[in-house]
Amino acid sequence: MRAKWKRLGNEQTKTAILALLPSLIIFCVFTVYPILYSLYLSFFNASLLSAKRVFVGFDNYANLLQNPTFQRAVSNTVSYTLGVVPIGIALSLLVAVLLNSKLRLQSFFRAAFFSPVITSMVAVSIVWAWMLEPNYGLINGLLAKVGISGPGWLTDPDWAMTSVVMLSIWKNLGFNMVVFLAGLQNIPREINESADLDGVNSLQRLICITIPMMRGPIGFAVIVSVIKAMQVFGQIYVMTGGGPANATMVIVYYLYQQAFEFYRSGYASAVAWVLFIAIFALTLLQNRLLKTEI
Repeated sequence: MRAKWKRLGNEQTKTAILALLPSLIIFCVFTVYPILYSLYLSFFNASLLSAKRVFVGFDNYANLLQNPTFQRAVSNTVSYTLGVVPIGIALSLLVAVLLNSKLRLQSFFRAAFFSPVITSMVAVSIVWAWMLEPNYGLINGLLAKVGISGPGWLTDPDWAMTSVVMLSIWKNLGFNMVVFLAGLQNIPREINESADLDGVNSLQRLICITIPMMRGPIGFAVIVSVIKAMQVFGQIYVMTGGGPANATMVIVYYLYQQAFEFYRSGYASAVAWVLFIAIFALTLLQNRLLKTEI
């Protein structure tokens, strides 16, 4: 009997391997191999325009860490992350709490807040670039009606990153909202009913009941938001091109420039691996600090 089950298990294993083999081959060819090849390439002075490669060891890593533009890109990426993640998480949680209550047109508002998430980043970036245009844009037009002279949102180094942060918070708010709604609906109704009987107000309930019981969803949202923020690219590419004066130069856009504008594939690979290590380390740190249960 044991031999029969062992033979059956072996047959099922072989069938599973054969079924997964095409997907595994595609994954290895288009994901694993490029990742390993980029690591190999990062130790060479290589160009997309030439097959010639010169081994330079860790020189690419040393040079990029000393490069002022890369340092500015790191600083801008951190500033962008610190602007997008805390505000985005707080607003998403607030919206989720409101939409979890008995509200008229609840389904409409949920769909309205989530719709930007599934909209193309290029499309929304173009619309926002028009809205933020300093001379004929919608936002400065509305500000002019109340006597306020609007700034050059995307042309002023002091306002360019703020403009990108506003777009990103609006675009990603719906994703975190859905995560928080799922978490809110898992909170036992009896706890909220007991809080009502004890005279707990809405703010006290949010701080003392909702947030502690939402530790898992909040931790998940924070980790995902940080990873997405560290990889910001689309809105930068469409709206500012890293400018003005490198005010919105971020790591991924810097990587793109080195690889596809200056054709320095070895150097760009080093940038990619530094970004990967940073994101990996941040994810481990956040997971340990937040003790998320995903």
